[in-house]
Amino acid sequence: MSGRTRIAGWGGVGTVGEQRLSEDLLHATEGVPLSRGLGRSYGDSAVPPLSDPVVVGTTLADRILSFDAESGALRAESGLSLYELNRIFLPRRFFVPVTPGTQFVTLGGMVASDVHGKNHHVEGCFGEHVLALRMRVGDGRVVDCSPTVHSDLFFATLGGMGLTGHILEVTFLMKKIPSSWIYQETERVADLDALLDALGEAARQFPMTVAWIDCLNEGRGMGRGILYRGRWATEAEAPKQAPKPKLRLRVPFQLPSWAMSTESVRLFNSALYHQHIPRVRRGIVSPEEFFYPLDSIRDWNRIYGKQGFTQHQAVLPASKGRGAVRRFLELLTSQGGASFLCVLKDCGKEGRGMLSFPMPGTSIALDLALRDRTQEHIDRLNELVIREGGRIYLTKDALTRPEHFAQMEPRLAAWQKVRDKWDPDHHLRSAQSVRLLGDKP
Repeated sequence: MSGRTRIAGWGGVGTVGEQRLSEDLLHATEGVPLSRGLGRSYGDSAVPPLSDPVVVGTTLADRILSFDAESGALRAESGLSLYELNRIFLPRRFFVPVTPGTQFVTLGGMVASDVHGKNHHVEGCFGEHVLALRMRVGDGRVVDCSPTVHSDLFFATLGGMGLTGHILEVTFLMKKIPSSWIYQETERVADLDALLDALGEAARQFPMTVAWIDCLNEGRGMGRGILYRGRWATEAEAPKQAPKPKLRLRVPFQLPSWAMSTESVRLFNSALYHQHIPRVRRGIVSPEEFFYPLDSIRDWNRIYGKQGFTQHQAVLPASKGRGAVRRFLELLTSQGGASFLCVLKDCGKEGRGMLSFPMPGTSIALDLALRDRTQEHIDRLNELVIREGGRIYLTKDALTRPEHFAQMEPRLAAWQKVRDKWDPDHHLRSAQSVRLLGDKP
């Protein structure tokens, strides 16, 4: 199936082009510059270039090809969604080793973004658990690669944003879990220093941690927020029945721009912080509630209105200490950064993907409505990230300038060398690669 349609990222940045949906990726990817899964990349990484506005939609290619219950090794087509994996394997007490904050992503997208999650300080990125890939590279060949076979292509593809080849199949290790429920603790924390202390302590005790912060609160209470820590519940702790799918509400239309004004977000953040009573809560929750809270609201991106939004996610190195986090938040609040979603995570060691995002330090992610000054805000945030020695997550990016990306990414030249080897004409490209890497528009 194909046809002219609007092809956009989750934040609304896009173009009109042709999306070809096919169960047969082996043939559908011939001569096409880009593959695309469920469209949850926030920016323009899954949007085709204007001169060749064609993408292959992978979601019909979603077969599980093999599974070994002893080792957990699973091989599947790249269009298989995390939602389907959870539906099939959670009742069997298997789960993906690393999950992002939405289950509406495909395996191909998880590899291309080298996704990370609440357990990065323990399990690293998804790519740490990938055993092999089957790909169509730029010259049309179909290549099998792994850490030992065509390893340069394999490691360049982890976090390579789909620019090293069309991902056709993925083989990775699922993890055995003791139950299909999560034991969760949440704690309201009064300021940034206390929250960073609590986040660090939680990382030593729990495999999964994350913190929401009120990024509009200033003064002594700057960085106040709610800490989430969790682990898989034991069989004795867990309810006997499996979790039921959550009821999904829907944002039926795009909201007016004033709905995401600074004052509206300030009131929302304050209410969210103060309603967390008692200060510490403990209980058993479903994986959907713990890992994917926003998935319970369909089309939640519509709350930002017709202009859309972007997300800025950066990691600030541990070597710069908590001062880097404070400087980032001070800059954000001084610019009036109205974001109801501002998330801090502990990051562990750097992944083996050549452009994998995390490094040891603190990740900060925030949504920003696209308005007249948003580009300026992103520029200032990126300049601070460069000064601190950090970097941004390409999966969330829509506005970073090429000169800023080059300054924050010293690994880029080595990755480009591998890309040039496998696709010397840069046939494979996206709107993001045009913007950041100077590819043909």
